[in-house]
Amino acid sequence: GNKGAGALTFQQAIQRLQEYWASVGCAVMQCSNTEVGAGTMNPLTFLRVLGPEPWNVAYVEPSVRPDDSRYGDNPNRLQRHTQFQVILKPDPGNSQDLFLHSLSALGINVREHDIRFVEDNWESPVLGAWGLGWEVWMDGMEITQFTYFQQSGSLPLLPVSVEITYGLERILMSLQGVDHFKKIQYTEGITYGELFLENEKEMSAYYLEHANVDHIQKHFDDFEEEARSLLSLGLPIPAYDQVLKASHAFNILDSRGFVGVTERARYFGRMRSLARQCSQLWLKTREEIGYPLGTYQEANLVYPHVSEKLSRKEVLGQAQTFVLEIGTEELPPHDVVEATEQLEKSLVQILGKRRLSHGKVHTYGTPRRLAVVVENLCLKQMEEEVELRGPPVAKAFDQEGKPTKAAEGFCRKNNVPVDSLYKKIDGKTEYIYARVKESARYADEVLSEDLPTIISGISFPKSMRWNSNIVFSRPVRWIMALHGDLVVPFSFAGISSGSQSCGLRNSSLANFKVETAESYLHTVEKAGIVIDVQERRAKILDDSSTLARGVDGDFIAPDSLLQEVVNLVEAPVPILGRYDDSFLELPKDVLTTVMQKHQRYFPVTSKSTGDLLPYFITVANGSISEEVVRKGNEAVLRLCKGPMKIF
Repeated sequence: GNKGAGALTFQQAIQRLQEYWASVGCAVMQCSNTEVGAGTMNPLTFLRVLGPEPWNVAYVEPSVRPDDSRYGDNPNRLQRHTQFQVILKPDPGNSQDLFLHSLSALGINVREHDIRFVEDNWESPVLGAWGLGWEVWMDGMEITQFTYFQQSGSLPLLPVSVEITYGLERILMSLQGVDHFKKIQYTEGITYGELFLENEKEMSAYYLEHANVDHIQKHFDDFEEEARSLLSLGLPIPAYDQVLKASHAFNILDSRGFVGVTERARYFGRMRSLARQCSQLWLKTREEIGYPLGTYQEANLVYPHVSEKLSRKEVLGQAQTFVLEIGTEELPPHDVVEATEQLEKSLVQILGKRRLSHGKVHTYGTPRRLAVVVENLCLKQMEEEVELRGPPVAKAFDQEGKPTKAAEGFCRKNNVPVDSLYKKIDGKTEYIYARVKESARYADEVLSEDLPTIISGISFPKSMRWNSNIVFSRPVRWIMALHGDLVVPFSFAGISSGSQSCGLRNSSLANFKVETAESYLHTVEKAGIVIDVQERRAKILDDSSTLARGVDGDFIAPDSLLQEVVNLVEAPVPILGRYDDSFLELPKDVLTTVMQKHQRYFPVTSKSTGDLLPYFITVANGSISEEVVRKGNEAVLRLCKGPMKIF
């Protein structure tokens, strides 16, 4: 198609990304001159994410993976592909927005495309590193990895770094509308294939057929020994370079098929231990030379005291609706379900414990917000009289029956007169007792104290830190808490509660104000967000059914897939896409698996025969351009087809 007309060349894309990230404060650097499997292994990332020094960097990294050798045949697998790597340390708090602006710099209209953050947890056992984050999808194709590093070199990281890794070949194939990496325009008049196809053929032949295993084995041992000796001399930088060389040697042995399961574990152990020692030594050196890049001071973010005095009038009006919305970066689908359940349970528990009467409680959740609405929450606690037990009678009065210091202390502490005390036997001992009225505080005051505890009490299968030692499934970015028309003031993870909420990522309504708790659901709906899980489910099923009927078909949506898709979107827009009839030659289950597992598509079957039809349904998010998103998703399936023939 003419999709590629006016699109950037490979070279221009690199220049645009460098310019953009430099403009927001990154140093533009160069790739490693030892082979690395990913930009992460470059010392500019692996070593620099350690320790307290701030660090913002962007660079191109040709990443070499012998195992991905395909002689240039596979349209999107190369033994050397090009990553563009960005590290932001500490996390600036708006890294997702910075990333979306970078796509605009590449000429991608983020309002038209369906851009999604889909759960992806990254780990590298060899580097002793892991993090949580997402794959970023554009119209169903993964274009970027986005990770909050939690640990590297087996050491916990503080501050946490954000890593953004673009796959340039995939992005450029999509922008230029070509179906093979060799057809990408590298620069005016020269294609990627003219430059690098022969390279792919020869390097594949080396990595898969001709690398001399005895030599490579010996290289590995030599590099490892050299790394050890450099570590003992206190030289982490050259030592780490030797570790990279050892790692590449291992990858070649692996691609030649000479690494068994037990050997793999042993090799990994050896490399992990070296990587850890390099990290520890590098950190020690940075400290000794006085942290040349300065140090990041962690703000005291635990629960700063909220000084705001509540402005409730002293009058006791009617009970009012209460709403709490926790705004996050995209949560994994199952976390949305579990967190809303936990939120409701612990809030109801606290309201009971704190004597706050209320009506019905409703919970709502999307990938970007967890919300709970409580109807008719009273303005004040109910007063309550409780019986308090004091010291034993024998200790409370002396021989003359006068109150002792113990009795006076008990009365003073609970603010009761001595003559109101009475005696009662408990077990075998007689004690003094007093009846005490517990004062009724305002609901908002009580909630200000309890809400941070409720939020931090939500537990997830996997949690992460981002700006402090507070953990959550993904970063919390805003908190809205209203009782009637007043904000319930508190703070969590450095964020103060307010009356602002955020709209859909690709809408013009970036954030909006909620006037009262009563108007919350209506306001969110007006912003185009379907906050009720059951409503989203119904909309997806209805619209998909209509689309499938239009081609005389039914759609297949197994429950687990539907459950996931429902919680991958805030504003579902099902779209019908078409693929080439020749796909139908593939085994039905292979085709179905690719559509459901990899792409989260619903396959479409014929109403009359039950066979697969050459259609699929994808559920996009928000106010996108359906035409653009349909074309993008259709192109992704075309790309999948090459590799599928190999299954």
